Amino acid sequence: MEPANLDNELAALPTLGRAQLRQRLASLTGTAAPKASAALLRLALAYELQARAHGHLSNRSSERLARASARASAEAPPPRQRLVREWKGTLHVVLIESDETIRWDGKTWNSLSEVARAITGTRWSGPAFFGLSQKRRRSA
Repeated sequence: MEPANLDNELAALPTLGRAQLRQRLASLTGTAAPKASAALLRLALAYELQARAHGHLSNRSSERLARASARASAEAPPPRQRLVREWKGTLHVVLIESDETIRWDGKTWNSLSEVARAITGTRWSGPAFFGLSQKRRRSA
């Protein structure tokens, strides 16, 4: 593919609807396009177009990237978590920092249950209120 054609194809992606993106991706790859958002389909299509014009990564490069990624994620601190819950028409967002600090409504909280109680005015299990599954302990 010529660089000018690639530029034109990439520039046209934002104008395509989800159905058109799925059809274009399927025709390019020869497989059914995933049921994904238009934004993800644009990214996948842009990758395929560029890979066809400039070449895919070699197997060796892909393996090296996978190993580097695994090392980096093993060394990295746990990511921040963002919990979102709608309650009586209001959206509540709680951030759990990598050091496990809980932040909501501009304040720091000791537990998710405290946050749930502040939101609802009643006693709630914080993990249950925010839809987190807890593993049940089995007695040995």
